[in-house]
Amino acid sequence: MKYLHIQRRAGVSALLCALLLGGGVWVQNLAAEDDKPETGWIEIFSGKDLNGWTKKTGDWEIVGDVPLNPDNPKAFAPKPGTGVMVNGKGGRDTNIFTKQKHGDVQAHIEFTVPKGSNSGVYFQGRYEVQVFDSYGVKEAESSDCGGIYKRYNEKKSYGFEGHAPRLNASLPPGEWQVFDVTFRAPRFDKNGKKIEDAKFVKVVHNGKVIHENVSTTGPTRAAAFSDEKPLGPLMIQGDHGPVAYRNIRIKPIKLD
Repeated sequence: MKYLHIQRRAGVSALLCALLLGGGVWVQNLAAEDDKPETGWIEIFSGKDLNGWTKKTGDWEIVGDVPLNPDNPKAFAPKPGTGVMVNGKGGRDTNIFTKQKHGDVQAHIEFTVPKGSNSGVYFQGRYEVQVFDSYGVKEAESSDCGGIYKRYNEKKSYGFEGHAPRLNASLPPGEWQVFDVTFRAPRFDKNGKKIEDAKFVKVVHNGKVIHENVSTTGPTRAAAFSDEKPLGPLMIQGDHGPVAYRNIRIKPIKLD
């Protein structure tokens, strides 16, 4: 099997692999299945430009890499190139919004933060999965990385309805991390009245499931919009500290 893997990566056809290994039709079908490209994904961040975002991108910029600053672990030391977007030289910049609006969706998002930094990914610009340096935290809260952030009552100044990740999957500051999220948009009747809450069907952080079937009754704190809609943009929070992202893509889906 290891030999088969090497040959496929080297571009040898599935049929040739089958002949070399004597594995017959089974090997050929396995290779054909593995080589099928994923479909339906929309690339939000190409690594080359910010064209997937609305025009108000502030000082977000494209760089090649974001190692931690050896003189200041709370900051990056960006290197020239492409592939990564970082929120400005000062580490605090505007929130950015995708041109693409989504309802039910799968999302793949890669991010990194330096020590103590903070960001967030808001589905439909309203419901946040927290990005934070939570490495080493023993008992994670909704404010830790991967948490579904609290809602907030402005008049009474208190937070409510946050959801902590079921486990802390955070990596050390400066390391790249991954969210894979399946999100179900709120549902509305023909008159526009909400009849079902938004739901995070599944949130996977660095390969570990941290949420399943978690509903939120409304937008979380610091959301861009206070109302709820069938569609909305993905929002990346850029005003809470240095953060960098890469390989952002979404796949519109339809959930029951």
